[in-house]
Amino acid sequence: MVAYLLHQLLTEAAASSPNREAVRCAGRSLSYRELEAASNGVARTLMAADVRPGDRVGIHVPKSVEAVAAIYGILKAGAAYVPLDPQAPLSRLTTVASDCRVAAVVTTRTRAAALLDRLAEQTPRMVVLVDDADGDAGGDGLPELGCPAVLYTDATSDPRASDPAVPMIDMDLAYILYTSGSTGAPKGVMLSHRNALAFVKWSARRIGVTEQDRISNHAPLHFDLSVFDLFLAALGRASVVLVPEEEAFFGTSLVRFISVERITIWYSVPSALMLITKALPGPGAFPQLHTVVFAGEVYPTARLRELRSLLPGVALWNLYGPTETNVCTYLPVERIPDDDRTLPIGRACENTEVFAVRDDGGRAGVGEVGELFVRGPTVMKGYWGRPEATAAVLAPHPLVPELGDRMYRTGDLVRLRPDGDYDFLGRRDHQIKSRGYRVELGDVEAALNSHPAVALAAAIAVPHEEWGTAIVACVVPGEGGTVTERQIRSHVASRLPRYMVPARVQVMSDLPKTSTGKVDRRRLQRSLPDLSDQRV
Repeated sequence: MVAYLLHQLLTEAAASSPNREAVRCAGRSLSYRELEAASNGVARTLMAADVRPGDRVGIHVPKSVEAVAAIYGILKAGAAYVPLDPQAPLSRLTTVASDCRVAAVVTTRTRAAALLDRLAEQTPRMVVLVDDADGDAGGDGLPELGCPAVLYTDATSDPRASDPAVPMIDMDLAYILYTSGSTGAPKGVMLSHRNALAFVKWSARRIGVTEQDRISNHAPLHFDLSVFDLFLAALGRASVVLVPEEEAFFGTSLVRFISVERITIWYSVPSALMLITKALPGPGAFPQLHTVVFAGEVYPTARLRELRSLLPGVALWNLYGPTETNVCTYLPVERIPDDDRTLPIGRACENTEVFAVRDDGGRAGVGEVGELFVRGPTVMKGYWGRPEATAAVLAPHPLVPELGDRMYRTGDLVRLRPDGDYDFLGRRDHQIKSRGYRVELGDVEAALNSHPAVALAAAIAVPHEEWGTAIVACVVPGEGGTVTERQIRSHVASRLPRYMVPARVQVMSDLPKTSTGKVDRRRLQRSLPDLSDQRV
């Protein structure tokens, strides 16, 4: 059978490779047979509580083998999983859970009461209780939660539980990932089984996976990078090894994790790889690692050269794509620029169409700047409960509207190169006007990151009375290094026009990060002084 639903990947792996390790976290693991049985138990438990096809089920647990079993169990029940960020404030969690009206929640005993108390007007039909991380189930009885509860251990106790085989098609909703829009209000990106499988199968064909592979899962489950880790492993009968949340942002811990767990394929945002690079003692530290994939943000070129020098024989892949498209372009990194130019985002994945549209509505040619449009099977169904927001970004084909299908407007500015690859120039909303000039903050960041003493940098726009907008550079020096405002401004001035030189430079010990590991630009902007009434 050719899998057309995500959970069929697990069922097929359990049939062909039942004893192979499927998932591992913090020293605990499940084979494919065990993961299949546990997910069947979760599915039947949810269905007994009247969770129906199309319902949404929240997952609010730390990374664990139970979390992976819950994901597959939710899918087998015909529902869509909604991962809730374990690190997010309770107010955001309840906003997300209420917005998509979760029918059930998989959570821990210690998290359940607070979450359900805030969901008083949207009581789920079932709560599945996973033991807390310390293994303490909190007593023998079930807590009073205002709705039926069942222990995960009870739900998954029958190893003979069969797949309920709920009738579904590939266009059915598989999961909802919540991202923050420009207002900060979370938006639920709806992805179907087809959307995810098209990406996972492309990854297997292009990047490759075998049953000997051990794939890291660094990304949190509410981040789209996790789709690659979880489902590519099942497709290849490989093992996915979850990076515990408490180790995810410490370079020495990640180096130890890759070594001890014998990771062969690593996928993360560049900032995590830069932590690893800083902690590596030298080349040859990971003899088993053969592939490193990165996505989610621009990899500073100087830092990428460092990665290549420390992992000389490892295949590097640069993937690009908003959550709304999974991944739509790719670049096998065969040559890293010797200068400050950032790496291209490459060209369209197979069975995907991408092109740039100029401001005048025409198709951008070689050397021209335009907004990137994406068409293909990985493009989302839309935003949950937001038809206007969906209509704003899922538009008819701008050049051939008669085709009838919709394309995703990324809001990203790109330039087509003569070799057919695209250069990423930055977000359309990161393009500002300062002193009458149009400035792309991505260009400023590339110049900042090219300074040899800078480990990480971000260019932030702040109000200014005379210029309209001023640029503030936030820079983090490399380990043991120092840098001054004068040095930074002089360095940028040697590479960019004067109007693009930052008005202020903030030297910081680190940049704030989102829960997915990206630079939190909104927090940075709130923390910076307003330059409206200052002369710079």
